[in-house]
Amino acid sequence: MSELRDAAMQSKAWPFEEARALLKRLNGKDPEKGYVLFETGYGPSGLPHIGTFGEVLRTTMIRRAFEVISDIPTRLVCFSDDLDGMRKVPENVPQQEMMHENLQRPLTSVPDPFGTHDSFGGHNNAMLRRFLDTFGFEYEFVSATEFYRTGKFDDTLKLATERYDDIMAIMLKSLRDERRETYSCFLPIHPETGRVLYVPMKHVDAKEHTVTFDDEDGREWTLPVTGGNVKLQWKPDFGARWAALGVDFEMYGKDHSTNTPIYDGICKVLGGRAPHHFTYELFLDDQGQKISKSKGNGLTMDEWLSYASTDSLSYFMYLKPKTAKRMHFDVIPKMVDEYHQQLRAFEGQDAKARLANPAYHIHRGNVPASDMVVPFQMLLNLVSVSGAEDKETLWGFIRRYAPEAAPETHPGLDAAAGFAIRYYEDRVKPTKTYRAPTEEERAALEDLRARLAAWQGGADADGLQSEVFAVGRERQFEPMRDWFKALYEILLGASEGPRFGGFIALYGVENTVALIDRALAGELAG
Repeated sequence: MSELRDAAMQSKAWPFEEARALLKRLNGKDPEKGYVLFETGYGPSGLPHIGTFGEVLRTTMIRRAFEVISDIPTRLVCFSDDLDGMRKVPENVPQQEMMHENLQRPLTSVPDPFGTHDSFGGHNNAMLRRFLDTFGFEYEFVSATEFYRTGKFDDTLKLATERYDDIMAIMLKSLRDERRETYSCFLPIHPETGRVLYVPMKHVDAKEHTVTFDDEDGREWTLPVTGGNVKLQWKPDFGARWAALGVDFEMYGKDHSTNTPIYDGICKVLGGRAPHHFTYELFLDDQGQKISKSKGNGLTMDEWLSYASTDSLSYFMYLKPKTAKRMHFDVIPKMVDEYHQQLRAFEGQDAKARLANPAYHIHRGNVPASDMVVPFQMLLNLVSVSGAEDKETLWGFIRRYAPEAAPETHPGLDAAAGFAIRYYEDRVKPTKTYRAPTEEERAALEDLRARLAAWQGGADADGLQSEVFAVGRERQFEPMRDWFKALYEILLGASEGPRFGGFIALYGVENTVALIDRALAGELAG
């Protein structure tokens, strides 16, 4: 353990860097509460999405890294902002008329349009918890509604009335002139309609801990800030929650980063200490635009998991979290193959290299062996040329290439075979384009065909690769990648592809000869 801890204290892997920064924040001392608290937040106005997964996954990676370098206990709280008013009705839920009638009411006061839970917020909270449980995250769930209404937030809310001017001074600096006129950090919940009101405060009583305001009909009300009668606006709520819970770590997207001084300032005003933050870059679609739930651009988690495993998504989430990344369908095959490269590398690495391996952080150090004896990209090409529509057809090729492999002993490969068929049909086949060879390429293909027809070396991927390379060298392709690019475009209908010798070994020498014959006859490009 000491060897592992020593290596972790020097590791440049970002989870360990963040864990060390958090440990430094504590000055090596146990917090008074007896544990280090990690938090992630969730707005249950809709269903959980890929951002939720990323935040909980990355926070968990830092939490586990912290547990390697410190003996201080840790907790992870997933906080649901379910007391927020429903500001718009999601288009993908039933009973639209009923939902519109409940606009501005807290999400946990809106009836569940699906009829399965006591409220819309309750329904989405259940979805969130099922979502987190599916991936095996260890966390404690906290509902804002329960937090406010049961008095757990009361001391902080009382303090907010006593330090109202200080909170408002922080907030007003960040607002436009017209917004300042009506802004209040307190949002009262109307005693009759149950709606969350965005109205200015006429008076905030620091002694009685009440707020006085006029509702939208001009009637004056005075309510205690305790017991769930009032909630905080989202920016003050962020900082107040840190103070109330004693949060030590929270991450959020770059779009929140300009608010960090506000969150920190309000936390300090309310007697807390600002946590250690981690700001991650946002995900981009194939056009380089920010992914937006409302736009529906980019890639959803359900879509990713239709074509690849959760581990491949975890690998994508691990990579360079402070760098904006394109997240579209074409990254999936690359992520699958890179993830398995990391699994294969892990076995032979020393402690230092293992801690820098993404697989260590994905699997908490219990890294499984890869059973992908065929890369995912090569499976896609195999589906393309073989016309396979089921896994058993693919396994016919795989068994010849790797006789020791079987669906029962290689479940990861078996699952990948199914993913490859689906991915090819949905994402590759509709855009596949073959081209005819040039005269120079035709001569090279005829040379390669002759060499393969005379081949006696069986499924020797390295030997076959040497034959392909020899053709390109003797035909003086410069640069050599132009020869391989030609093979991909002419034989596979793609500009990129697998190591071609391995592809021949997998698909079969005779089948590859037949494929070249079809290309030379103009059947593929035609």
